[in-house]
Amino acid sequence: MKIESLNNPHVKEWCKLKEKKYRDQEGLFLIEGEHLILEASKKGVVKKILSSSIEVDADFYVTEAIMKKISSQKSIPKRIAVCEKLKEEKIKNRLLVLDAIQDPGNLGTMIRSAVAFGFTDIILSLDTVDLYNEKTIRASEGMLFHINFVKIDLNDFLKQIKKDYQILATDVKSGKKISRIVKKENVALLIGNEGQGLKEELKKQATDFVKIPMQENCESLNAGVAAGILMYEMSDLNA
Repeated sequence: MKIESLNNPHVKEWCKLKEKKYRDQEGLFLIEGEHLILEASKKGVVKKILSSSIEVDADFYVTEAIMKKISSQKSIPKRIAVCEKLKEEKIKNRLLVLDAIQDPGNLGTMIRSAVAFGFTDIILSLDTVDLYNEKTIRASEGMLFHINFVKIDLNDFLKQIKKDYQILATDVKSGKKISRIVKKENVALLIGNEGQGLKEELKKQATDFVKIPMQENCESLNAGVAAGILMYEMSDLNA
């Protein structure tokens, strides 16, 4: 189908998906570019593909002006896809638990690292930035299609899993090196907000505290960097 008008109803609906409230209402989100579309296709969540070029496969062929209106990038892609939101699955054994992460780039980076280092699930607090923010999706490099997500009240969630999971929280003062802690098969790693760290109520749910040794003149690391280091330390790649 070819669309040339910026006022076409389809175009208006696609543009609305750039806002979280409409993504939540429709259960849909946008992705841009060939790599992301390939990864989403593997997951089976692509509903429609739009293209400004008749030389590539698409459900809708639109003008460059329409693509520019829909796109969130400076460099307009040849294809944009409308995707269904990911369905929550049953959690497995290696969990990254994120408390109030606010930077979409940080979230995307942590998603990418979690997949790289063999984590099976990412548990998001209710006040964490939207998973389907375009910056999160881009920073994940498509890896959000290769891991399970659950968005939930973290305090209740941690109470539910505490019996069966080792729960690790970061503490730069009293924490131990991960290599000194005997890790169970089921493990959850807690990462707190970029500025405030973990909420006290969540720290109380931890079974062990860990830290990343560093020079004394550096007080802390970026949340995404810290998560990546800790996940690597916990991975089979570091065995």
